[in-house]
Amino acid sequence: MKKKIKRIGILTGGGDCPGLNAVIRAVAKTAINVYGMQVIGFQDGFSGLVMDKTIPLGYDHVSNILTQGGTILGTSNKDNFFGVKRNESQRVIPGQNRLKDALRIYRKHKLEGLICVGGDGTLTVGYHLHQSGIPVIGVPKTIDNDVMHTDQTFGFDSAVWIATLAVDRLHSTAASHRRVMIVEVMGRSAGWIALHSGMAGGGDIILIPEIPYDLKKVYSVVQKRFQKGRRFSIIVVAEGAHRKGETPIYMKKAHNLGGISAQLAENIEKDTGIECRFTVLGHLQRGGTPTPFDRVLATRYGHHAAHLAAAGEFGHMVSLKNSAIESVHLSLVAGVPRRIPLDFPLLQTARDVGTSFGD
Repeated sequence: MKKKIKRIGILTGGGDCPGLNAVIRAVAKTAINVYGMQVIGFQDGFSGLVMDKTIPLGYDHVSNILTQGGTILGTSNKDNFFGVKRNESQRVIPGQNRLKDALRIYRKHKLEGLICVGGDGTLTVGYHLHQSGIPVIGVPKTIDNDVMHTDQTFGFDSAVWIATLAVDRLHSTAASHRRVMIVEVMGRSAGWIALHSGMAGGGDIILIPEIPYDLKKVYSVVQKRFQKGRRFSIIVVAEGAHRKGETPIYMKKAHNLGGISAQLAENIEKDTGIECRFTVLGHLQRGGTPTPFDRVLATRYGHHAAHLAAAGEFGHMVSLKNSAIESVHLSLVAGVPRRIPLDFPLLQTARDVGTSFGD
């Protein structure tokens, strides 16, 4: 007979995104309503776990938060307490190992499981903690949609919606001034946001990290459109996109990806003579209320995570597979970012309707 789980914890790590509160709400309400569990939340990501910053998550604490953006628990994407490798660069960020503190505080609160809500970095740390003695269940969150073994992360749909609205609004300005308008979106080393918002917004050129572009091909597309009487061109570019033979651009201060749109606009205007402007959406894509799709998906994820905890099935991440909520072992997710496969059907769809990827 399996031991009944009585107390679990939950934390949100990495960057914020729409839908986090929906997960917290679903975990807590399912755990309380169905299993009579007690739930506590760790504040500010893994910082709360090593510094003992907690809040209770009773039924009333999580009511009326479904539509709120951000996270009532707070989060952090800069802390490094466990010396775990990051995905993109595979480098270890120096930091004091606080595993003993995490284990002590976890035991102090008499917890029997921890739900970690986050992207590849958070899930990698979660797997490390699971191997070290803290039973963990992962919930995949990121606007970038780059977590392996799930069809979609919550937060992605909301980010695509914001990016698509931006592309829609830039069409009229571009046409009025006979300009090339470039929209730079997030995504890190994956082009999911750029591909989906570019398709939804009718982008003429979509530039993604998975397909390094040829600047001359970009020029050719823009020039041919103007020669045919098209008054404008819209380019949607992922922050991690780069030219063939080159590496992505990083901002000097923060060492974060960004700046490709400014460079691209300068090149197009200088070499073609066509006026070009760029817009960087940045954190606008991460804020605000979640779309209905993300509210439902996040709720389904949180609900399933609570059921996994009650069943003692730790070491797994909830995932979406062909519209069904399933689970996959964290070892298959940690440290492996999900990028767009070159045979992904939407790429061919885009090409067939006339979209260029600059290649």
